[in-house]
Amino acid sequence: MSSDSVATFERRAADRRATVERTTVPEFDRALADCLAEPAVGVPLPFDGVSLANHPVEIDPSPATLEAAATGVTPVGPAVAEYGSVVVPSDERGAEAISLYPETHVAVLAASDVHASLSTALAEVGEEIAAGLSSAVFATGPSATADMGAPVYGVHGPAELRILLLEDR
Repeated sequence: MSSDSVATFERRAADRRATVERTTVPEFDRALADCLAEPAVGVPLPFDGVSLANHPVEIDPSPATLEAAATGVTPVGPAVAEYGSVVVPSDERGAEAISLYPETHVAVLAASDVHASLSTALAEVGEEIAAGLSSAVFATGPSATADMGAPVYGVHGPAELRILLLEDR
């Protein structure tokens, strides 16, 4: 990760209608609170010093709770600077579904996980697959379709993608 990669990632994600907010461990609770609309669902975050415990986020939601959720919070990574994409790895807690069903996906990303190119990000994903990862979703902005003319957002996934970029990783 370089500062150029992070700046490129921010520009490319913004080009694809995603928002990126840089934050740190001390600022994380405020940044996440600003993103949450209730009801919210999520999976535990693997980053030291940050947690969903202080927020109204249902961990391990039922299918009905997931379907009713307005916000889904998941960890993501790696990210691809040249496309503004984030990778949502699958896990037994349902991170993929939590990233796709709610109207807003809040993706929490370590700045150290931003790769300059797709090839280096794929190399990391390949290592995770070799270690047991079964699938992952590349998310480049909110869900969009233009099947009927003008783009429509949120038809096949979240209408809004908000990325919280943890800088002190």
